Amino acid sequence: MPDGGFHFPALVLNADFRPLSYFPLSLWSWQDAIKAVFMDRVSVLSEYETEVRSPSVTMRLPSVIALKDYIPSARRPAFTRFNVFLRDAFHCQYCGDRRPTPDLTFDHVIPRSRGGRTTWENVVTACGGCNLRKGSRLPKECRMFPRLAPRQPTTWELQDNGRAFPPNYLHEDWRDYLYWDSELDS
Repeated sequence: MPDGGFHFPALVLNADFRPLSYFPLSLWSWQDAIKAVFMDRVSVLSEYETEVRSPSVTMRLPSVIALKDYIPSARRPAFTRFNVFLRDAFHCQYCGDRRPTPDLTFDHVIPRSRGGRTTWENVVTACGGCNLRKGSRLPKECRMFPRLAPRQPTTWELQDNGRAFPPNYLHEDWRDYLYWDSELDS
């Protein structure tokens, strides 16, 4: 029996065969994937070589599964720190540097002390240095303007941005389902 839930993760596709999410990549543990197979909620599209056994059943672990019922994506993405970073592709909107998530923060373009609100339209990704340098000043006071005007992204835009950041682990069976619109090798 395999140990650990994510040693053999299953890529989860919606009923239209697109991943439920790209970033983070929609993955289920092998236990959850097998449970969904037995509950007839998914179709198995690809399998690992590894098998699991019960007294009456032997089956290979699913590596790619598709939901039988389509789950529509939310029209409006949740306003979270991570989604702001994803909207801005993990780039500081002042200096343009791309940074790892722990090195990022968000900045209120119109500072809260000046009446700015914590909304999609007023928050941008910033590195610590730029955030400190801007402080509680307006962009025109410090000549620091966001490279892109902050706005609420669509769920599709966030998914599209997420596709640019592949996970550390990609099983070979998943590539056909993750990069369906990329140019094929000749």
